Amino acid sequence: MMRLWLRVAILFLVTCPIMGCYDRLDIEDASFALSLGMDLDKNNKLLLFNVYPVFEKNVKKPFHESISHGGTFRKTRTQADAYSAGAFQARKAQVMLISRKVLQYHNWFELLDVFFRDAKNPLTIRMIAYDGPLSEIIDLNPQNQPMLPLLLRKMIDTKSARNETVSTTMQGLHWQMFEKGITPSISEVGLGKPEEIRLYGTALLDHRGKYKMSLDAQQSVLLKTLQNDAKKSASLTLTLPGVPKTGPLETNKISFSTNKVRTKTTTAYRDGKFQFDIQTKMKVELSEVLFPLDLRYTEKELEKILSAQLKKELEQLLQSFQKQSIDPVGLGRYARAYEYAEFKKVQDRWSEAFAKAEIHVSAKVTIQSSGPVRINHSI
Repeated sequence: MMRLWLRVAILFLVTCPIMGCYDRLDIEDASFALSLGMDLDKNNKLLLFNVYPVFEKNVKKPFHESISHGGTFRKTRTQADAYSAGAFQARKAQVMLISRKVLQYHNWFELLDVFFRDAKNPLTIRMIAYDGPLSEIIDLNPQNQPMLPLLLRKMIDTKSARNETVSTTMQGLHWQMFEKGITPSISEVGLGKPEEIRLYGTALLDHRGKYKMSLDAQQSVLLKTLQNDAKKSASLTLTLPGVPKTGPLETNKISFSTNKVRTKTTTAYRDGKFQFDIQTKMKVELSEVLFPLDLRYTEKELEKILSAQLKKELEQLLQSFQKQSIDPVGLGRYARAYEYAEFKKVQDRWSEAFAKAEIHVSAKVTIQSSGPVRINHSI
């Protein structure tokens, strides 16, 4: 009996390494797609992009792109194999670029089925909207910047850490698409100066994935504030009423940074409408003042003015969401948690219910520091 168990143990130890290596692929035999993309041509035919690096010293272009006209992402693998030296792999993909033209159609999300169905595909890909034809950005080969997929991935990660955009992975987008209490939001980039990629901010989609509107960097900070998800340091610039401009110079601005943002949302249902009360508190440090602060306002007066201006901007942002019938803040989750009976009645058309909801906002800004420098201004 002991000999039998010994033979079984030896057989197990011998076969385990073989089982783990049966589908091994050497790196020199693989073509790893780092960037994927979806676009439409002039005739509204689907274009699928795959961009993968070329590890050769003598090549002028450090990456190669393959374009599939129509078909699916699984089909593009076969087409990419026909033009690459190695076997096409999407396991290391960093970003997924989606053009605005594609985002005008609500069923584009169905094209991502292979990523969720095949466990070998990554779900940490950053989802990015692009304002323009993808060929503009795919064909870029800037000499003073990293490779496009790495540049975009780093850009999204660093800017989302400062709350200037969102960092939505493919898995996160899947959750947003099927979560009835929120509408999706993804990063958005475009071209600024010639051959320079610029982060626009955040693209907002409806519950079916169709593009509705865009937010700039400051509005993205406000969105993260409303979500009570403002991480690390956040910066805002506000216009102060009653402070005149000096010619072409915008000397009526004040900027501050904060890493202490608290937002509390309470929910009720009255008079056939959902009621939301959003209270935001910020402890800030003044980082830029372009007018004679010490001669015009006391600290308490300035806190009241900043609170009023922040409240105004938050209200305007929420009104634009309601006008577009989208809920990127996720107030539907509060409605489900605290008014489930009423939410259940409208969960399949939450965007319509959100558009009719009453939302009240209050903001309190507390100045912790105005900086060590004092500049004497004359009025």
